[in-house]
Amino acid sequence: MICGVTGMAGSGVDDGHGWTERLAWAYGLIAADPDERAAALARLASARREVEAALLRINKAWLPTPRLRFKARDRRAAHKAYDEAASHCLPEALWSRHASGEISTWAGLPLALLFLEWEARYPQEWTQHAKAWGTKQSLIRELATADHEDEVRAKLVDLVDLAVQRVYRCKDREYVRVARAVDGAELRGRLHKAHRSGNPWAQIHAGYVLWLLDNPEVPNTRHVWRTWLAGTRPR
Repeated sequence: MICGVTGMAGSGVDDGHGWTERLAWAYGLIAADPDERAAALARLASARREVEAALLRINKAWLPTPRLRFKARDRRAAHKAYDEAASHCLPEALWSRHASGEISTWAGLPLALLFLEWEARYPQEWTQHAKAWGTKQSLIRELATADHEDEVRAKLVDLVDLAVQRVYRCKDREYVRVARAVDGAELRGRLHKAHRSGNPWAQIHAGYVLWLLDNPEVPNTRHVWRTWLAGTRPR
């Protein structure tokens, strides 16, 4: 949360068309073409400036003033302006998630998946321009359910595959929840391929996830990971 702002970012109740209108440019963040990504990053920087300006107006609206009878109106207007600006920016637009129902029916779900894919494919750009570990963690945890449509399940399999291929990043451990939720032939095939690859990180991470899938009763804790990594099996 930014500087004590507690209102929702974005309406949280509009449909997918509304999200697309506001954030269609964000798909450039995961484009293979560097020029497309650069254009999307420039658009994000502009949106972030709007958010920061709106936040400044909120802070000013809470400053002491003799115009007390206007303060409530000013504050409402400032918060409304912030919500509007935040609905055009990532990750702020995703913070409206708590006001919606199941994530599988949330209109912002495609943008949530995009945000995670961006972090997975271009981690340095994500860290520089939109680092939000808490948002990453909460989204992954909410997505770790088995009732997704096939397209979303396929995207979640992709995200697990991308996570096991790289050096560990903050909150990557949460992807084990997703792996357990979407366990199946496609995911296991990807994990076995990663485990047999020449990538040492993929070999280790995929092996660990496969072992946890075969042992669903074992918690995914740091102690379990360290014990497994040491070459023994936790009891």
